[in-house]
Amino acid sequence: MILSMTGFASATRDFPGGLLSIELRAVNHRYLDVQMRLPEELRVIEAQLRELIAGRVTRGKVECRVGISQNDNDNQQLELNPDMVQRLLAISNQVKTIAPQMRELGMGELLRWPGVLKSNSLPPEVLQQLCLDGLKVVLEDFRATRGREGEKLAQVLRDRLESMAQIISDIKPRLPLILDAYRAKLSARLQEALGNVDDDRIKQEFALFAQKIDVDEELERLSTHLSEIRRILKTGGQVGKRLDFLMQELNREANTLGSKSVATETTQASVELKVLIEQMREQIQNVE
Repeated sequence: MILSMTGFASATRDFPGGLLSIELRAVNHRYLDVQMRLPEELRVIEAQLRELIAGRVTRGKVECRVGISQNDNDNQQLELNPDMVQRLLAISNQVKTIAPQMRELGMGELLRWPGVLKSNSLPPEVLQQLCLDGLKVVLEDFRATRGREGEKLAQVLRDRLESMAQIISDIKPRLPLILDAYRAKLSARLQEALGNVDDDRIKQEFALFAQKIDVDEELERLSTHLSEIRRILKTGGQVGKRLDFLMQELNREANTLGSKSVATETTQASVELKVLIEQMREQIQNVE
C-alpha cells in the first residue's frame, strides 16, 4: 500500500472537567514539516507528540491541533494555595525594595499565577498521558485515511501506465515500416539532389543516419521503467521520491523519442507519452 501525503483524522476524549480534542491534517510537502497547536497545559509534552508523529509519517506538512474545552461542572471546586500566595507576596516585596518604582502585584495577576488556585480537576500528568494515548489512536486513523487516498492515487498511476504501455506496444511493430518509408524518401531526395547515384551509396547514407534515428533503445528503456513502477506500486511503502525520479527518466526517454522522430507516428507517440508522464508526476507529488 502506498500512502498519500494528504490526510485528516480527529478524535475527542472526555476527562473530569472538560473535553480534549486532537486533530491531524496534512498536505503534500517535500520533507516532513510538523506544526503544533497546543494549549499551555500540554506544551511540556510537545517533543513527545512530535516524536509520535515522526514515527508514523515521513513526508508531508502536518498540522497537529490539540484543544481543551472546560465544561460547567458543579463538582469542580477551586481552592486557594496559601503557601504559593505567601511566596509570591514575599518575592513581590523583595522586588519592591530593589525597584521602588515598580507597582505592587495585583489581585488578578496573583490569582492567574500557576499554582495559586488548586482544583479537583484532572492532574496535569494524567491529562498529558491522555493526550499521548489519544494521539496514537488518531495516528492510526490518519494512516488509514492516507492509505485509502494512496490507493486511489495508485490506481490513477496504473491506468496511466497501461496507456503508456499501449502506446509503446502500438508503435514498436511499426518501426520497420517507418524506417522503410524513410529510406524510400531519402533515396528519392538523393536521386533528385545528386542525379544518378548508385544503390550502395544510398544504403551507406541511410545506414549512417539510421543509427541516429533508431529508437529501439528508448522504447526498451521506457518499458523497463514502466515495469519498475508497477513493481514499486505493488511493493508499496514510502515510494514518492523513487517514483518522482522515475518520472524524470521516463520524460528523458520520451523527449529523446521525439527528437529522433522522422515520422508523424513517433512524434505523436512522444507527445502522448509526455502528457501521460506529466499527469503521473502531478499525482506523485501527493505520494509519501
